[in-house]
Amino acid sequence: MGGDDVENREGRAKRNSNGVNIASSTYMMEDRESKWTSWLVPMFVVANVAVFIIVMHLNDCPKNSRTRPVVGRCVARFLGRFSFQPLRENPLFGPSSSTLQKLGALEWSKVVVNHQGWRLITCIWLHAGVIHLLENMLSLVFIGIRLEQQFGFARIGILYLLSGFGGSVLSSLFIRNSISVGASGALFGLLGAMLSELITNWTIYTNKASALLTLLVIIVINLAVGILPHVGWFESRNVPLGSRLKSKYKPYQYVLWVASMVLLLAGLGVALTVLFRGEDGNEHCSWCHYVSCVPTSRWECEQNN
Repeated sequence: MGGDDVENREGRAKRNSNGVNIASSTYMMEDRESKWTSWLVPMFVVANVAVFIIVMHLNDCPKNSRTRPVVGRCVARFLGRFSFQPLRENPLFGPSSSTLQKLGALEWSKVVVNHQGWRLITCIWLHAGVIHLLENMLSLVFIGIRLEQQFGFARIGILYLLSGFGGSVLSSLFIRNSISVGASGALFGLLGAMLSELITNWTIYTNKASALLTLLVIIVINLAVGILPHVGWFESRNVPLGSRLKSKYKPYQYVLWVASMVLLLAGLGVALTVLFRGEDGNEHCSWCHYVSCVPTSRWECEQNN
């Protein structure tokens, strides 16, 4: 009987009053909790893919290469107007920076000098290339759907957009000489939610090593892609599939939650104030811009027009 109790606590098996197995799982879950149906995250994925197709259609590398200087030949020319820019210009198999700029990429001068604050939002839906898009969307599907199933579309939608907006603000503070696009900031917001939930409900996770490893792998992949040109990850819990977990919140955790919200709102307010006053974040952190892009012999981090 003691062994049965241990099994139940570890989430390996659940028994009814007659001792018959009724469910088994790697995680401890609450059977009475019903999960949400995920629809918002798939819609985000569809929207991002659709926007990328439109961007590539407007980019039209073969045609534009005849009207402006291009270093090298278009990649995958058999795709016609959907072919990619030369790899020296864009190693992620995507459009030119000038096309991204026209369609709403994040650029400090246009946000601050030209007062185009809407770019803080539009850049979240643009991607620098196929590799960037696939990495972001696979991460979004893998972590976003699970989070939406547990917490619902409203919370995850707000978290995704707010994190993306905050990442855009930080990118503008530190990246002045190039453009920035991508949903990496929004993804890091979701990753933060995963980590928070993992720490908060640490005792009810049986496969802790797997949860941590999954989180670390996604973070490393996002960081690796984030150092490539035009990709900003500044804009940046293992939740089991199945029933929603019953969180074990304590009074001090609610205090931390309120404190975190105050710090978030204050930090965002200060960042926006500093940004629109035209101050350069690199004056306070000379190496921070390397976090977004590391120049190599194969590409440059300066803006290509």
